[in-house]
Amino acid sequence: MLDIYWICLIGGVLFALVTIIFGDILGDIFGGFFDVLSMDHLDFLQPMVLVGGITVFGGSGIMLSRYTSLELIPVVIISVVISLAVSVLVYFSYVRPMKNCENSTGYSMKDLVGKIGEVSVPIPVKGYGEVVMKVGAGNTNQIAGNLEQEELPAGTRVVVGETKEGILFVFRYE
Repeated sequence: MLDIYWICLIGGVLFALVTIIFGDILGDIFGGFFDVLSMDHLDFLQPMVLVGGITVFGGSGIMLSRYTSLELIPVVIISVVISLAVSVLVYFSYVRPMKNCENSTGYSMKDLVGKIGEVSVPIPVKGYGEVVMKVGAGNTNQIAGNLEQEELPAGTRVVVGETKEGILFVFRYE
């Protein structure tokens, strides 16, 4: 059984080294093969969680076999429990938070409704100007019309009330 523990430990360490050194190349070669595992209901099957669990199983099995007087079955059970505990810890402390922190710079015009911006090009009563709005980590300039039929000079803070055909319709922010 000690051989199986060593195979698990060495295999996990080699997987980690190969992933660190050749991760991008392998990702291009397999081109989305592991994306099936990243579906919402299979997140816990990420390679980091699985291989990490196998590696911990091997390492804990070796340690328990060598440094305790436990028999084979208790060593296997304790190693599996330790492996599962570490896998759960890795999943909840790393994999799941990283999935939730992915950011995108893309946005929809509908996402701008209700956002506050500032007029950069004056908006006449009947016509269009431009507003600057903060979106994510940057700013965007958008064509804007007036909802309240009043002139909005540059520097006026406004709120987006609606969007139509790629144009923001705004009103004065009070």
